Amino acid sequence: MACGHASCYKDFMTHKITPDEIINFWFSETVKRLWFNANPAFDRMLRINYLNAYEAACNGQLQDWTRGAEGSLALAILFDQFPLNMFRGEARSFATEEQARQVARQAIKAGFDKILNDDQKIFIYLPFMHSESLDDQNYSVKLFEDAQLMDNLKYALHHRDLIQRFGRFPHRNKILRRDSTPEELAYLRSKGAFLG
Repeated sequence: MACGHASCYKDFMTHKITPDEIINFWFSETVKRLWFNANPAFDRMLRINYLNAYEAACNGQLQDWTRGAEGSLALAILFDQFPLNMFRGEARSFATEEQARQVARQAIKAGFDKILNDDQKIFIYLPFMHSESLDDQNYSVKLFEDAQLMDNLKYALHHRDLIQRFGRFPHRNKILRRDSTPEELAYLRSKGAFLG
């Protein structure tokens, strides 16, 4: 699936990004502190530095990365994590989640997750936590449980509970222009609401 942009890939082709570059960046101590947080400056920096790589991935130019564990991990991060930052508050922040799951499924089937460290495993498993499919949510819980990633397991359980309860993530409704049910609106107004 293409990202919907006909951007010139001049910058990307001049400096062809590598999986190592994505991994070294994403798992650096500086960036780790920014995971799962809204930070406009970081979002902007990601767009400036990685939008061309993201678009190249969307257009199938980085498929050879799936041949190895690090490449698969980098591609999953490009499809799953980077858009959440680069396009925060826009529908396209979720547009490549299915590609992320495809990469993750292939990587797990190949056993690549077994040779990743715990921090890295999280980002091969996260695409399933971001799914609005209950089957994917159950798989997410199993993956985190089997890997004994207990801090992440509590979030996996919470995400699954939302899908079991609503069949989707209520906090995405406004962004995706979906009508919220009265129950979803009540939840979103509640103190414990997950807002993304």
